[in-house]
Amino acid sequence: MNAQKRHAIFARLREHNPEPTTELNWSTPFELLTAVLLSAQATDVGVNKACARLFPVANTPQAILDLGLDGLKEHIKTIGLYNTKAENLMKTCRLLIDRHDGEVPRTRAALEALPGVGRKTANVILNTAFGEPTIAVDTHIFRVANRTGLARGKDVVEVEQKLMRHVPTEFRQDAHHWLILHGRYTCVARKPRCGSCVIEDLCEYPDKTEPA
Repeated sequence: MNAQKRHAIFARLREHNPEPTTELNWSTPFELLTAVLLSAQATDVGVNKACARLFPVANTPQAILDLGLDGLKEHIKTIGLYNTKAENLMKTCRLLIDRHDGEVPRTRAALEALPGVGRKTANVILNTAFGEPTIAVDTHIFRVANRTGLARGKDVVEVEQKLMRHVPTEFRQDAHHWLILHGRYTCVARKPRCGSCVIEDLCEYPDKTEPA
């Protein structure tokens, strides 16, 4: 795919959604970090429901620690893998207090040193909380990038590196959100909704589906 077509794709995505953002509900970097930690193999809707119970009671590292492990589990038990997630969140809160004065760090290395935080989560925090033009590649973005031809790669790191190289600078800040929403609602896994896709004519996927 050439640079002109990539620019046209993102220009059209921007036209249809000028201010994209995460579907997770948050108001502070720590709330976003908590929500993202809880979101693995869970829906944003389910995480938002759990966080709506948790955040009014505890939305700082110290408040989470004060809940205790069992108290935290009680608030998030509707989410898959909640036992492991609760343990990671407790450990993360302890490290945030011990190493970062209770604040979410703004560097990739410090973020990835937190329990349960990998490259994708770090990218989400850097982009969404701190406004850095990172691109967090999840299963949706991996699929969209490969299927459309935007950035083909055999793993998420390769796709991320290619997107960072090829996405025009003016679109890089919001690219993550456009691509994940496109993958979640239009370019879905089993049968992409090509007939209602705003970039169908620019997409290089050879097996486009017919409108239902």
